[in-house]
Amino acid sequence: MKFLDLARVVIRSGSGGGGCVSFRRDKFVEYGGPDGGDGGDGGDVWVEAVDGLNTLIDFRYQQHFFAKNGQPGMGRQRTGKDGDDITLRVPVGTEILDEDEETVIADLTQVGERVLLARGGNGGFGNLHFKTSTNQAPRRGNPGQPGIEREIWLRLKLIADAGLLGLPNAGKSTFLAATSNARPKIADYPFTTLHPNLGVVGVDEAEFVVADIPGLIEGAHEGRGIGDRFLGHVERCAVLLHLVDGTSEDVAADWETIIGELEAYGGELAEKPRITVLNKIDALDEEERAERQAALEEVAGPVMMMSGVSREGLLDVLRAMRRAIEAHRRGERDAVEEPGPWTP
Repeated sequence: MKFLDLARVVIRSGSGGGGCVSFRRDKFVEYGGPDGGDGGDGGDVWVEAVDGLNTLIDFRYQQHFFAKNGQPGMGRQRTGKDGDDITLRVPVGTEILDEDEETVIADLTQVGERVLLARGGNGGFGNLHFKTSTNQAPRRGNPGQPGIEREIWLRLKLIADAGLLGLPNAGKSTFLAATSNARPKIADYPFTTLHPNLGVVGVDEAEFVVADIPGLIEGAHEGRGIGDRFLGHVERCAVLLHLVDGTSEDVAADWETIIGELEAYGGELAEKPRITVLNKIDALDEEERAERQAALEEVAGPVMMMSGVSREGLLDVLRAMRRAIEAHRRGERDAVEEPGPWTP
């Protein structure tokens, strides 16, 4: 199944049915009077976050979603049937954007969340509705209200506890494969990863979800490479794991390149907690390790050492990630449980 995280769809709610103009004309009823029923309401368009989906690929093959129209009213005081609603089923973490691709209509972060995107039109009144003591034979009925048609964008941001950052070939996919059951593509050339991967990592009887995105390069915020398209998938993460290739000639410049792209991307991404790791230390001797670590610590602060291939230092990095994630979860829980000011 292909990964798709952005889709454009056109939705339209149902139009209301028209009211009926009718009179009762039974043979043995002396005063029949008006008996036209109201029209049915048009169907609504909803969007719902469901479990079991992690891509928007379904919306590549169907982009138009139209709810049913309400049926017109009928004689003998019969109301028209309401139109059927339609529901767009999307993965958890999907944002609903307006036509301008900037205005956020809704952000679905929990399974079962439902949002009304377009309400169906009301059904028109039949002539029975207009009967009064001074107008006993009204000969008019209202038409139903038209439905609402709009163009929206669906943008998926994966729900993960930790996100992996780094230049191409920094070892992000190797780390994910070494710590989880995920099997991302791994090769010795840049941009091996073409779409995000998720893996469930376990350490010390705790589990959390890690997201791996394509590598960033200098100028990514201007459209170079492909990693900038997927930075949104790590916006929701509690902590970012920044992997720096230890075999690089200038590890400090590599670190600064990624930080510069995060700041250019904007939002709160550059302010998120980060763990900086010097990766691929299995390819370095002791002198090279100390030299690269010192150079990186000058610009990045504390640096951890790790090798995704030999697993050296891997457990320490996982435990640091777990502590950062648990601290984030405690902070969210305290924010929810914090009592507000007392009011009578």
